[in-house]
Amino acid sequence: MAATGELLANGDVDLLGRMPWSSNATYLVSLCHGEQQARAVYKPLRGERPLWDFPRGLYQREVAAYELATALGWDLVPVTVARDDAPLGEGSLQHFVTADYDQHYFTLLDDEAHHDAFRKICVFDLLANNTDRKSGHVLLDDDGHIWAIDNGLSFHHEFKLRTVIWDFAGEPIPDPLLSAVEAFVESGLPDPLARWLDAFERDALLTRARAVLTARRFPVDPSGRRYPWPLV
Repeated sequence: MAATGELLANGDVDLLGRMPWSSNATYLVSLCHGEQQARAVYKPLRGERPLWDFPRGLYQREVAAYELATALGWDLVPVTVARDDAPLGEGSLQHFVTADYDQHYFTLLDDEAHHDAFRKICVFDLLANNTDRKSGHVLLDDDGHIWAIDNGLSFHHEFKLRTVIWDFAGEPIPDPLLSAVEAFVESGLPDPLARWLDAFERDALLTRARAVLTARRFPVDPSGRRYPWPLV
């Protein structure tokens, strides 16, 4: 993990091509640093489309999502760093996950072996206030590990949760997940996370975390409207 972060932060970056089906400009890049090589997903600030409810700099929220997962002790979001010297200027670099891209949340749900990972994503998205957890943002890598990607539309100070993962609604949140959230609240926001959020967003994150500890159950959406579009 540390070696991957070092490579992303300091490696030479070469554009390989634009990623298809992305609403914002997103690029596959190669990185080289000494004998280390890897691929990453590059989201430059200059390629972001303006949104009415989020400020510019969605790439910073990608980094914040990785830092939140790290603070929780969850290997859930691929290593993500900010760079201001990439080919198209400042943006985020996220370690590229090699996966079967025909598989996503809806196709993986029938296998109960993945349910613990999905529950973890549920709690993570509650804390991060993810407004865009599509099915295709859940990847199964070649080693059988579940990853949560595309986290840029997160951390708004207003509650805006939108997700396809409602299959655990009303169930108790497992104790290990609650313990991680409790430790996070007690420790407070670490600097590598807090630096990417404004004061309102930092307060809202801790408020959501305390609410999770109070409810101790996955939320229910009685309206049936808290879904992103498209679903995949």
